[in-house]
Amino acid sequence: MILLLLSVFCATIPMITFLAIVWWLDRYDREPVWLVLITFMWGAVGAIIGALITGIPSSFLLKLAIGTGAANTLSPVIIAPLTEEPLKALILFLVVRSKHFDNVTDGFVYGAAAGLGFGMTENFLYFASVIKGGFGIWLQTVIIRTLFSAVMHATATATVGAALGYARFRPLPLQGAIVIGGFSVAIGMHALWNGLIVASDAFTQPVVHLANFGILPIEVVVVAAVFLLCIHSEKSVIRRHLRAEAKQGVLPQPHVKILTSTLKRGRRGWLQTGIPQDKYVTTATSLAFKLEQMRRAPKRRKKDFEAQVNALRAELKQLQQLAKPA
Repeated sequence: MILLLLSVFCATIPMITFLAIVWWLDRYDREPVWLVLITFMWGAVGAIIGALITGIPSSFLLKLAIGTGAANTLSPVIIAPLTEEPLKALILFLVVRSKHFDNVTDGFVYGAAAGLGFGMTENFLYFASVIKGGFGIWLQTVIIRTLFSAVMHATATATVGAALGYARFRPLPLQGAIVIGGFSVAIGMHALWNGLIVASDAFTQPVVHLANFGILPIEVVVVAAVFLLCIHSEKSVIRRHLRAEAKQGVLPQPHVKILTSTLKRGRRGWLQTGIPQDKYVTTATSLAFKLEQMRRAPKRRKKDFEAQVNALRAELKQLQQLAKPA
């Protein structure tokens, strides 16, 4: 019973902690907590149920195709990546249509949320299943799955989310190619992790297992580096567009420098009394991102963005009019 309770703790707390870190890193325009949690819970419940349902017929078909023995060996390499990655990412196709979804950075956040949710539930199932093997085996499973398997799920789905974010405001033919590319990378990452584990068990070669522990961290570092670069690029987007808006009198020029700094924008005192600072910062940031989306959007969609941009400009000016006389 103690190990079962510890399994619940070790499955949930690390994944929620990882999720909080990813959400916090998105400093310029953090996503709504409720939507991030919905995405996380989809991975934890919806995608898991879907994987259990689709895994049975898929494994059966694989057994018919290549035989029971080979299918049992190759199922984690073929069936798991091909079914689990689309299922984890399914909710992203809904989230991407939300008004809160702006760019590649948001894709990373929501993708990681779905992957971490999936990893949380899958981890618990694995932790609970090895309890009978004793504390040593249980602890080894907890360490490996927390630091590697679950992180793999988050990294893979974050890659799909990033692809959706990058594709969203591109021409239609290019969108398909980008999304397929994102799924291919995610499925390949998943298949490689599972494949090296299977190879290690089949050929009793620890070096193969150790290679897996070396390859996955490299993949995680690469994806994390791209995520951080996207966050940094948001600063350039905000600066470029708000400078142009300041020249048109939409906001004061000194505000541009403050709004591009994650430290200064959170400090109090730079706005006149009466102006709600959080709302002002959010509106100005949304305006910059919406202008960037309009710049990248196909011609047929630019009018839709123009209406949203004008609404944000009007809102920003109205907020400034709330300033109380000194």
